[in-house]
Amino acid sequence: MSLQQTADYFLFAANSNNAPITNKKLQKLVYYAQAWSLALNNDKLFDEPIEAWIHGPAIRALYSRYKKYSYYVITETPKKPELDDKTTKLLDNVWAVYGKYDADYLEILSHNEQPWLSARGNIGNGDRASSPIDTDLMRTFYAGLLKSVKA
Repeated sequence: MSLQQTADYFLFAANSNNAPITNKKLQKLVYYAQAWSLALNNDKLFDEPIEAWIHGPAIRALYSRYKKYSYYVITETPKKPELDDKTTKLLDNVWAVYGKYDADYLEILSHNEQPWLSARGNIGNGDRASSPIDTDLMRTFYAGLLKSVKA
């Protein structure tokens, strides 16, 4: 699977549900998809690094692809990518849980989670940075959330 297929899935879902999606929201959905894939399947959906930017987790290549929309709704309408059942189920679940929230809520949520906080370290809240978010920490953190829910 590729980064673009992951993004296309969420853009398709947003269009199908008449739910506006911005670059910032797309970044967070793709981040959570990667996080839950790591936690549930011990597998990455894509290889591009996720960085701890001011407004939360971001993938530079994805940001560059959609930056022309600024903070406006992305109007592209890709076709639904052909994915295996396991991946489709994962992305459906990520959309069901996180897709109903706006970008600002998802930013706040990610800012309160260990993977982003650890990558930011002592970097000030308003300071730019491109520190990578550790995928092993993502796996451990989100798997830990599952354990706390099951307990």
